[in-house]
Amino acid sequence: MIERARRGLATGLALVAGLALTAARADPPDLRDIKLPEGFRIDVYARDVANARQMALGDDGVLYVGSRGAGMVYAVIDADGDMHAETVRIVARGLNMPTGVAYRDGDLYVAEIQRVLRFDDIGDHLDMPLRPAVVTDKLPADRHHGWKYIDFGPDDRLYVPVGAPCNVCLKDPPYASILRMNADGSNQETFARGIRNTVGFDWHPVTGELWFTDNGRDMLGDDTPACELNRATGPGQHFGFPYVHGADTPDPEFGAMTPPAPLVPPVVELGPHVAPLGMLFYTGKQFPAAYRKSVLVAEHGSWNRSRKIGYRVTRVTLDDAGAVVAHEPFASGWLQGERVSGRPVDLEQLPDGSVLLSDDEAGIIYRISYAGDDD
Repeated sequence: MIERARRGLATGLALVAGLALTAARADPPDLRDIKLPEGFRIDVYARDVANARQMALGDDGVLYVGSRGAGMVYAVIDADGDMHAETVRIVARGLNMPTGVAYRDGDLYVAEIQRVLRFDDIGDHLDMPLRPAVVTDKLPADRHHGWKYIDFGPDDRLYVPVGAPCNVCLKDPPYASILRMNADGSNQETFARGIRNTVGFDWHPVTGELWFTDNGRDMLGDDTPACELNRATGPGQHFGFPYVHGADTPDPEFGAMTPPAPLVPPVVELGPHVAPLGMLFYTGKQFPAAYRKSVLVAEHGSWNRSRKIGYRVTRVTLDDAGAVVAHEPFASGWLQGERVSGRPVDLEQLPDGSVLLSDDEAGIIYRISYAGDDD
């Protein structure tokens, strides 16, 4: 995501309407369990953010966070700039899985299942109820894979995915696709097809190409198929669903059919059922220089597997040409044996180069920073 300038907030921000929420778990993760490369550390940036999903950083430093089951959108405020938020405020409630949030020109865009809303001048209205404008209400209402991740691309258009309303099925767009539209909802078009359910994407900081995660289908066993990291080099491409899963696993029902277009394979197979969600091109200067050729991917973790995997953040390293040269764990430890203490969801880079990570299981926002020597 594009870094935005962060300005300090006035310390006298009113605390009224900043209702503290009960954390999603009574037994939060022990950060001593979290393993990171040498020189990195993880801290709690904010607690009591129930079902924290996608994040978006405002120009004034307020972090906006969507939720799925909670039906609320939060403003997370670090007023004194000490990298620990003092206030979690509800800015919208009673919404239909408002997972996706995006910030543009002072306005907050929120994706429910069936529509996208816009809260104008959000920073001026944190302490009062807001009446949103409707950007579009013409999205499918299916709850199965209906929750959304949204963001504005380098073309200043809003990208909105629509997942397949099933485990595996053949549906025409807008299902199993990524849509894009103008900021006011006009000029909607299908950008990419054959995508089962992406809940995270970002644009390459040099080429401007869209990269996105995709969750593989279930019910084919523990080790098949792999979830995906994909790259769209332009509009109109097809990424295989439901005909092929991962790089080369044909679907038992649809694999013998002729797909409507040449299929684009994933750039990385991330592992079976790891459920990759948010992803981030690291562009900061706090981490070692080698990380500026990296993608960080939040793996929410498996459910359709006899032994759990995922529940971590993966690093995908690219060379100067954008080719993948390595794929390895970056942050792990939320899975201890078969016990789960947290589920990573989304990543957001702060202006100082540290990275925030949301956890919808624990209701926590973490901050990952680097203090070691940069060789």
